[in-house]
Amino acid sequence: MPDLFLTPPIAFLIYFALVGVFSRVCRSWAFKGKKTPLKSSTYASGEASPTCEAAPGYRPFFVVALFFAFLHLGVLMLGSSDFSWTSVAYLVGLIMSLLALILG
Repeated sequence: MPDLFLTPPIAFLIYFALVGVFSRVCRSWAFKGKKTPLKSSTYASGEASPTCEAAPGYRPFFVVALFFAFLHLGVLMLGSSDFSWTSVAYLVGLIMSLLALILG
């Protein structure tokens, strides 16, 4: 019977119920403030918020995502292989592809 509570569906339901009860209790204790335009405005250290995007488009994101995908999958492949000339060649190829990705 104790193992039944450790199964993921039952544990999730217990956790969900506990979080719901905790949320309701804490919401009743929370301070009720007045809504003002200042509370819903963006905080930027006392300065006006920027009106243009910092990096328009998704290209910078995809470059960083590809870099980490290459790096993590490459290290996973190298970590699961033995030390041989094939793994050295793979490492050199990984380094060159990362340099090409960084230098653009």
